[in-house]
Amino acid sequence: MRLPLNSFYVGVLLATTLLLGACGGSTSTSSSASGASSASSSSSSSSSSSSSSSSSGVITPVPGNLLSNGDVKAGISPWVARGAAQIQLNTSVKRSGNNSILVTNRSAAWHGVAFPLPQLTPGNSYEFYVWVQLAAGEGPTTAKLTIQYTDATGARYPNVASAPVTSSGWTQLHGTYVHSPSGPVNDLQVYVESDSVSASYYVDDLAMTGVIVPTTPPTGADITVDTSTTYQVIDGFGGAMPMWGQSSWTAAETRTLVGLGEGELGMSIVRTIIDPERNQWGVYADALALAQAYGDKVQILGSPWTPPAAWKTNNSRVNGGKLKTEYYDDYAYHLNDYVQYMRGRGVTINVTSLQNEPDWHPDYDSCDWSGDEFRIFLRDHGDKIQNTSIMIGESLGFARRLTDPSLNDSVAVTKFGHIGGHIYGQENGPNLSAYPLAVQKGKKVWMTEWNFHEADGANGGANGSTIWRDPQNKAVWDETLDTILRTVHRSMEANWNAYIWWWARRYYSFIGDETNGKWPTPKGQVLKRGWAFSHYSKFVRPGYVRVGTAKNSKTNGLEITAYQGDNKIVLVILNRQTSSVNGTIIGIPQKINSAEFYYTSQYSARESRAISVDGQKATLDIGPRSVSTVVLAY
Repeated sequence: MRLPLNSFYVGVLLATTLLLGACGGSTSTSSSASGASSASSSSSSSSSSSSSSSSSGVITPVPGNLLSNGDVKAGISPWVARGAAQIQLNTSVKRSGNNSILVTNRSAAWHGVAFPLPQLTPGNSYEFYVWVQLAAGEGPTTAKLTIQYTDATGARYPNVASAPVTSSGWTQLHGTYVHSPSGPVNDLQVYVESDSVSASYYVDDLAMTGVIVPTTPPTGADITVDTSTTYQVIDGFGGAMPMWGQSSWTAAETRTLVGLGEGELGMSIVRTIIDPERNQWGVYADALALAQAYGDKVQILGSPWTPPAAWKTNNSRVNGGKLKTEYYDDYAYHLNDYVQYMRGRGVTINVTSLQNEPDWHPDYDSCDWSGDEFRIFLRDHGDKIQNTSIMIGESLGFARRLTDPSLNDSVAVTKFGHIGGHIYGQENGPNLSAYPLAVQKGKKVWMTEWNFHEADGANGGANGSTIWRDPQNKAVWDETLDTILRTVHRSMEANWNAYIWWWARRYYSFIGDETNGKWPTPKGQVLKRGWAFSHYSKFVRPGYVRVGTAKNSKTNGLEITAYQGDNKIVLVILNRQTSSVNGTIIGIPQKINSAEFYYTSQYSARESRAISVDGQKATLDIGPRSVSTVVLAY
């Protein structure tokens, strides 16, 4: 979706009046409020009012609105869910246009729906408007419109407006907010919450007016970053834990994989197995707890390979078999018990999958599911799995037939928040592509497993190989750049929210797993593939938004994605050509305060390189057969 650039050139603070439809009157009450919500205090100030109105007649948009798609007409992006809440487009209850957002699955007052904001100008006032209606059957409560950001003093939550809301009609929340942070601001967003911890509600027609310092990209750049064009919100990049009783990551290995320090890889998602045997649940709990404590915003995905054998049609953990329908409720409680057990061990299972590779039936743990079976399970038993977001899919080749039925079911679609998929056989196939139906329904799309290592010969070199411990091996680097990193790049271009590799500790992976053996790699040591992957995982952080880029003839052969967050623009650049692109000029809409440039090739491992800055431009040399990450702080 595109944020209109000309909207940033508003020269004066606009009037704080919403033009209502010609039909239907309105009543309003007003109250004043200042400071923050109970979560934090803030020096920012606000005043608020509310209006109630029927949605009949012509709805006139707020003049000078600076937010694109606050009216949800273009789909759900860039709206995002908060906490355990799930959001989806709704076409039957809306105030204007063709859609509203329905917020469900809430278990705390702050769980709701959020909208990322552009960088506001300190000291300026901004008018916010949003309309809220409770879902049918919900009792009256109070809805709140709240700003969130982090500054030098910590997290801030100034309330902008609040009003009583009901299920009988739309209520407007409207307030004035003065932006008064202490220092640079990160994670700036506005969100709708309610005093009721569980109420479901609709949201529509969010708008903001005010003055933002105008910024436009400079001319004469070889790569131009267009922050007015936005795509998906990034949830993260990661890898999987060991499984089936294999030794867990050590504390040092965990810190290397998820940490953000020198020599660390910055993974922000860790995938772990949900064993069918309860006595195995604690094997990896300590490493998972450390990952969330030591890392930054680390999410855990739990994936089961099979239900308990006694609940399956083949009475076996292996070779597929189906979950018997009379055990659907037992399986839902089984997954819920795992989530609650891990909570007791200090681990938040952010996302819980129903089944790994339901369309693959090997002679190891597995279970067969159809798309309709997922739909029925979710519809009838999804509510039993609490304090987590349910994921469906995780098919071998991202087959949509396993997830479309649930997306198209009006009940089942409200019970899950994530679509997962693997890309085996799809690295150059049609399913490594955008999933419009999932995005339309407000679901996160994660690539949750892929593993490719043929640099030492097909099937992993049955006789063993030492190439994986050689940091300058050409075959390893060519496979890493041309095959592995390119699937990450294509997944981002497909608007997927996350990319999760297979085992993070393995001889062909991010860190070594055995000093001796057929494929010796120093245990716990970062390997070339880990350095390369960290160009995404360490620098493109959860919550960043992918933004547009443009190239000229000089840079046309480069593969580039760009991201915005934390007052930074981050570019990841693949140069799979055999020639350098020297003197490359990158232009961004903001004045650059500092720049960092990291570079990995066959002969280097995430080394820091020279980059010069002049106003809104940065200049660097991009070597051949390399991956580069450029971090521009503004």
